Amino acid sequence: MVDPISGMVRYLSADVQALDTLGQNVANLTTPGFRALQHVANFGDSLMSSDKVDTRDGALLHTGRSLDVALQGPGFFQVSANGETFLTRDGQFKLTSDGQLVDAMGRAVMGSGGPISLDTDAVTIGEDGAIRNGEDVLDNLVLVDVADASQLRSMGGNVYAASGDLSAAEPHVHQGALEGSNVDPGHEMVRLMEVMRHASSVQHAISTYHSALSSGIDQLGKDS
Repeated sequence: MVDPISGMVRYLSADVQALDTLGQNVANLTTPGFRALQHVANFGDSLMSSDKVDTRDGALLHTGRSLDVALQGPGFFQVSANGETFLTRDGQFKLTSDGQLVDAMGRAVMGSGGPISLDTDAVTIGEDGAIRNGEDVLDNLVLVDVADASQLRSMGGNVYAASGDLSAAEPHVHQGALEGSNVDPGHEMVRLMEVMRHASSVQHAISTYHSALSSGIDQLGKDS
């Protein structure tokens, strides 16, 4: 016999996870390059849930800083930390005291020859990702993409890991700008209300089932 409570608990667990995803999205409304997460739950023999990355472009925000770089179109920057390489759309780059180009969290920005080092921030970054000082090409930003968004996994810190093979990408590169978060506040609010209503109905169903079960047990006691 299938226990109806276990099924309802699974639904409630999925709602809790969906609320956590919504919370992450709302918390990153103003985070440059942040990709909204879409919670997907599959109710089969066991509850399987995951967060799918929304790869739609965010709005272009002009800053005028030479090391701010935005992407429009499919693709990601590559950054490295502690021997691991990640993908990101956050182009808030800066130079360390020893001339290494890093992202907002201090991760090394990858170029065609490895981590990028520059003598100055007075550089131009072309639409193809080439970094120039005058006519001299100093390096090229590594721009990559995955075949399917389901291959992306959020690692926190506004970076992603990819489970599939990476391919070269050719997004439009904008120097002196950042890509805004692609989180849609209106959509998140509607989704929040939907999940809250569903969770409330599941909780009510569990409470009703418990009450009916308790009444039935009490009645059995009286009849015996």
